[in-house]
Amino acid sequence: MDRFQPLLAMDFDLSSIHQNFPELSERQRGQLMQFAQLIADWNQKINLIARTDIANLPKRHILHSLAIAKVMPFAPDTTVIDVGTGGGFPGIPLAIAFPKARFLLIDSIGKKIKVVQDCIEKLGLQNAVAIQCRAEEVDRQVDFIVARAVTQLPKFMSWIRKKVKRSCFNQLPNGVLYLKGGDLAEEFASIPEEPTAYPIREYFDDEDFDQKYVIHIPVKR
Repeated sequence: MDRFQPLLAMDFDLSSIHQNFPELSERQRGQLMQFAQLIADWNQKINLIARTDIANLPKRHILHSLAIAKVMPFAPDTTVIDVGTGGGFPGIPLAIAFPKARFLLIDSIGKKIKVVQDCIEKLGLQNAVAIQCRAEEVDRQVDFIVARAVTQLPKFMSWIRKKVKRSCFNQLPNGVLYLKGGDLAEEFASIPEEPTAYPIREYFDDEDFDQKYVIHIPVKR
């Protein structure tokens, strides 16, 4: 059975993740703990998340990423691009949760992609690849695009519309799964698609997730 050794003295509390995802195996739990420790270690060298927020990394970053899993449990062989992955959010937690789906994590900032590549290697993720590029430069089509508040939705949709396959086999139509909060009415009115906002607070009973959503946007081309 796999064991994951701590990289830092800091021991993260992953109880909120375990409570909300009891189906995760011991290996997956170990990978999530190691990922938190890797990000904390890298964050001392590269600003991935606010340093004052490091203790909240499991809930505000990993669990937040996994909110997508509550809305869309990816079927085996689903292909996913994480646009603007930063330190690997939401792509790496999702790749851990869905080892039979395939993930491409992209970011235009090279030093962040080096962090993500290091995490993928050390976590032993065979279903994830990270490359430095912009969304517009991706030359493939996938089932879903995921992202975490990268930019305004109209701009984001202009980047990725042609990257989504027409045929689908998951519970939801192919498209975008976007993590964002606040008043979204104006952005929704500015795109031709019909988004659905799933309140994260309905899945995770924590006030930190008030007014935060997983937005599903089926892509029309």
